[in-house]
Amino acid sequence: MQGNIQTRLATLDLAHIWHPCTQMKDHERLPIIPIKKAKGIYLYDFNDRGYIDCVSSWWVNLFGHCNDYINAAVKSQLDNLEHVILAGFSHEPIITLSKRLCEMLPQPLNKCFYADNGSSAIEVALKMSFHYFRNLKENRNLFLSLSNSYHGETIGTLSVGDVSLYKETYASILLKTLRTDVPTTQFGDYANALETLETKLKEHGEKICAFILEPLIQCAGNMHMYNKEYIKEAVKLCKKYGIQIIFDEIAVGFGRTGSMFALEQCDVVPDYLCLSKGISGGYMPLSVVITSDSIYDVFYAPYSTYKAFLHSHSYTGNTLACAAANAVLDIFQHDNIIEKNKHLSLFMQKEFEVLRESHRVMNMRICGMVVAFEVMTEKERPNILIFEEGLKRGLLLRPLGNTIYFMPPYIITQDSISYVVKSLKEIIELLQE
Repeated sequence: MQGNIQTRLATLDLAHIWHPCTQMKDHERLPIIPIKKAKGIYLYDFNDRGYIDCVSSWWVNLFGHCNDYINAAVKSQLDNLEHVILAGFSHEPIITLSKRLCEMLPQPLNKCFYADNGSSAIEVALKMSFHYFRNLKENRNLFLSLSNSYHGETIGTLSVGDVSLYKETYASILLKTLRTDVPTTQFGDYANALETLETKLKEHGEKICAFILEPLIQCAGNMHMYNKEYIKEAVKLCKKYGIQIIFDEIAVGFGRTGSMFALEQCDVVPDYLCLSKGISGGYMPLSVVITSDSIYDVFYAPYSTYKAFLHSHSYTGNTLACAAANAVLDIFQHDNIIEKNKHLSLFMQKEFEVLRESHRVMNMRICGMVVAFEVMTEKERPNILIFEEGLKRGLLLRPLGNTIYFMPPYIITQDSISYVVKSLKEIIELLQE
């Protein structure tokens, strides 16, 4: 009976739903998997088959599905207020959340502007930077980003990205932006990349509003990890030209890189910090751009001057999402998550070492709670094969091309990590056949 429900729902899904980042024709062969329930690191389908969520459901789930503490916080809030317009009104969860975030961050980051997803947060930061200089009557209309970067899939965010899979189709309608080289290695030399940046700045520096980057890990850019010292030096160069800095910590914030925020490891305070994904523990759409009082003050003026920042979303600062986000911060605080993750990261590094024995595995790397490597194979579309073989072993894997990555919820156990590695070893051996 349950199996029939699984099949019926999958059929109805394909009749009416267009899935994201998906070539729907693939599902003539690959089954859609309706999920009935979830708990902890596991997703369960209507056949009660469990799947370890190795990708934290697109990098959002920090403390497991149906977390008891977050559940209780959302349920409690639901009895009082589900949502209210944020223009001219406010609510306690967002006030509490904003205060807590600002207290966790270095000065001068002190003002929060909310949106409801990561791409929207990037759009806010880009518009805010451009508008900032416009209010100061400076003619800056370019943005600078790194090669291999990804910041979202709206028109503005695609414009500052550099992953061809996402942006080539829409190239003719994108904004004009500038690109500079990302360092090629996590710990190696970055002098050439810095030299390229300096050349770009000498030519265009006075026209650039902001330099946008994902610190430490370019996640959708095949989990490329690069030198933190480059970030520090690159920011210094940009500041010489009055260029603002946007840190996209949508995927790498909230403990994912080993510190609460990646900026802590880079010894840099950006002008705009963009946060989303893990902010609500994977429960509700929420994002925020955190900036300084000095930037806020440039927009603070009588209405007739047209200096106000023009941006809004209907669900900006949703009350339920903020309740979930406050619960997430409670867990970080009370359960000493960052320190626990450091030990878990070391265990992950040790366990994944066994995969190096295969000549197919290249460029094994780790940063905090992210492990990634490439698999060299002649198989066509290895990501699909890896996905299918992962499902057979009870794993949700979503490789980026031939890049396999492991980005689990923080509550994963050592035994589960060992099982994932054992399963990946079997899958990699299949790629050699």
